[in-house]
Amino acid sequence: MDMTVVELSRWQFAATAMYHFIFVPLTIGLSVMMAIMESVYVMTGREIWRKMTLFWGTLFGVNFAMGVATGIVMEFQFGMNWSYYSHYVGDVFGAPLAIEGLMAFFLEATFIGLFFFGWDRLSKVGHLVVTWLVALGTNLSALWILVANGWMQNPVGAIFNPDTMRMEVTDFVAVVFNPVAQAKFVHTVSAGYLTGAVFIFAISALFLLKGKHIELAKRSMVVAASFGLASALSVVVLGDESGYVATEHQKMKIAAMEAMYHTEPAPAALTLFAIPSSTPGEPAFQVQLPWVLGLITTRSLDMELPGITELVEHAAGRIQTGLIAYNALQEIRADGTNAAARATFDEHWPDLGYALLLKRYRTDIENATGEEIALASMDTVPDVWPLFWSFRIMVGVGFFFIAFFAFWFYRASVGKLDTNRPLLWVAVVALPLPWVAIEAGWFIAEYGRQPWAVEGVLPTFYAASGLKVSDLIISLGFFMTLYTVLLAIMVMLMVKIIKAGPQDNLLQAADDDEEDFVIAALPPTPANQGLGS
Repeated sequence: MDMTVVELSRWQFAATAMYHFIFVPLTIGLSVMMAIMESVYVMTGREIWRKMTLFWGTLFGVNFAMGVATGIVMEFQFGMNWSYYSHYVGDVFGAPLAIEGLMAFFLEATFIGLFFFGWDRLSKVGHLVVTWLVALGTNLSALWILVANGWMQNPVGAIFNPDTMRMEVTDFVAVVFNPVAQAKFVHTVSAGYLTGAVFIFAISALFLLKGKHIELAKRSMVVAASFGLASALSVVVLGDESGYVATEHQKMKIAAMEAMYHTEPAPAALTLFAIPSSTPGEPAFQVQLPWVLGLITTRSLDMELPGITELVEHAAGRIQTGLIAYNALQEIRADGTNAAARATFDEHWPDLGYALLLKRYRTDIENATGEEIALASMDTVPDVWPLFWSFRIMVGVGFFFIAFFAFWFYRASVGKLDTNRPLLWVAVVALPLPWVAIEAGWFIAEYGRQPWAVEGVLPTFYAASGLKVSDLIISLGFFMTLYTVLLAIMVMLMVKIIKAGPQDNLLQAADDDEEDFVIAALPPTPANQGLGS
């Protein structure tokens, strides 16, 4: 495989996925918060809460439409750019994606239409049920996407069938309840809730600074401060759980995130800051907190956390074992009745993917040299410093929002939301930070998994399609141009709606010449709302 093709394919998928995930967390967060607001409206009958639901629901609709437009491309790329991946693990990966499509069709597409056009056609309680079903559908859609992505991080409930040359499901329950998938789901969803809270709080703070829509802004800020504080705490706590699970299943990712080149005595220290050295190895300078990393990742005082060097040695051993499986597989393909070869393969097949790492260096990997095995084992190490700093950016933003919402929760409880203009400007300026942390988190999850498309099973370079470099350059340029235009349209529409302020009708927020676009953008069909791969 031409590595330029592989790298361009990775760039295209990463770019479209991270563009798409600009919209997904806000969709998740706004869906739940507007359901909370409508619940208050139904319980109290106060018109201001209906107007709040209408206003934030309009912004939700624009964001959802853009999520559909950018997300639907993702599934096509599996066939276009990653055809061997689709063949190799499609039996496992396809089921969650199919279920997600059905969830989107029956819950999101149907009930979003009822949410927007059912205000005068449904009872208060009936419309409230619809709104909560929109929120439920959005969250369930994310669940199935993350089940699929979690399997790529920790491939459980499936085995390699030497007769079909594919991974096949043996335990679908194990796939669904994969601990990595469940940890990623609750962490990702709570990050979406935080994003929705920050968005509502920042726009409401801007209203207060402008002296507009005061009643709506204050009530929205109270809801956002309460919901945001709970979400920020959840993000950090559930992120810790995600790290604990990764320690068990993705030790190299954890070692790279901490720039930990050698195994330390238990419990390992947490590195707060480090400067890389001019040559690969230990950082030139670092500031550490003793014991903290070991306590967080292993939740014990005596369990060691392996370093990069030791993990590379372990990978070399798995490559050797994988070669035994590979040789047995060749015997099975030559003679399907060879019982001894099948017994050998069944014993060693979990390491077959490690042997495939050698395909980067030679086709006849059964004749691989010690030097080639050493090179392949080094390939299991992702780039350390991008992961190191991305993790610290993500964690730093998370703790910032705990303090941020704790402060504003207190201000809301004493009725002082609008008494300090500089603090309100801080709230407005903080608006982009959730996306910074979320994109850093997805970079850690996906880049930290390299060199694997499926951890320990399928190398990334082995999963790509045999496309031409020119094809990928053209498609990458096209997608980036299209997605940038869509992002610009979304920002312009949202700015227009926010300037217009709350209305009595969902579509009054846009001018007549833009109203048709908003209506047309609301999707009648399902689409992927949570893929980050």
